[in-house]
Amino acid sequence: MIAIIQFIDLLLSVAFFIMIVHIIMSWLLNFNVLNYNQPLVRGIWDGLNKLLEPIYAPIRRFLPDTRPLDLAPLAVFILIIAARDIFLPALARSVY
Repeated sequence: MIAIIQFIDLLLSVAFFIMIVHIIMSWLLNFNVLNYNQPLVRGIWDGLNKLLEPIYAPIRRFLPDTRPLDLAPLAVFILIIAARDIFLPALARSVY
């Protein structure tokens, strides 16, 4: 059971890192530090969007529409941090 909890913790940590990369890249694209017309940048950006959009889309249905600011990544961050730092340790303690 501990191996499963550790694997879930690893998946949540990887998802957290991927979201950080996505958010920083969105800032760099919006401030024209990165050029979307470059094939490498476009490939990474499209890949990150395809990976994270299925996670963000259901959450966007429940959040209010704040058009220039997307609150879905913040909500997912809170859920990941809560799962990784609160629920998984509590689950691990209950296993012992």
